[in-house]
Amino acid sequence: MPTQDLTEDIKKRSGWSILMGILTALLGVFLIIYPLATATITTLLFGWVLIFVGIAQFVFALHSQTAGKFFAKALLGILYGITGVALAFFPLAGVAALTALLGTLLLIYAGVATAAAFQLRLVEGWRWFLLDAAVSLLMGILILARWPSSSIWAIGTLVGVSVLMGGIARIVIAGKIRSAVSFESPARRAA
Repeated sequence: MPTQDLTEDIKKRSGWSILMGILTALLGVFLIIYPLATATITTLLFGWVLIFVGIAQFVFALHSQTAGKFFAKALLGILYGITGVALAFFPLAGVAALTALLGTLLLIYAGVATAAAFQLRLVEGWRWFLLDAAVSLLMGILILARWPSSSIWAIGTLVGVSVLMGGIARIVIAGKIRSAVSFESPARRAA
């Protein structure tokens, strides 16, 4: 009897997980449809997070044991705070700056992934790293070649795709768990 209760509990939870996956995927689609709003909201949130991190860093600086550590932590807190204020209170300019940073990071990542791919040539599947590098390189070039107009779509679309993929992954995993529990025979459960 306890095994059957456990099976029913897993089925029920996987149903909720599938529902949450569907809602998450729908949110991802919504974010993709409105990329500038998504990027602006993301930039605002990121700005406020940096403001609070700057405040925390300054508090940590007050607890430093030496003057050198105090000034280093205080300077870091001030930089976090200034960056956070710039992003939170000037979000459209922040979106443009973050888009340029994203394009640059994608180019750097493409170089690192290419080097990793060639170091792993003897491992089966190493070409996936090379494909990852090529896609990152193309995205970085596309973003930077169209900057600042790429700010309208780049961050918002990427955040939306990430949320959409998270929802799809949740649905697939919960569906696999649900089907694995459903196909388990009573004799096998008793064993």
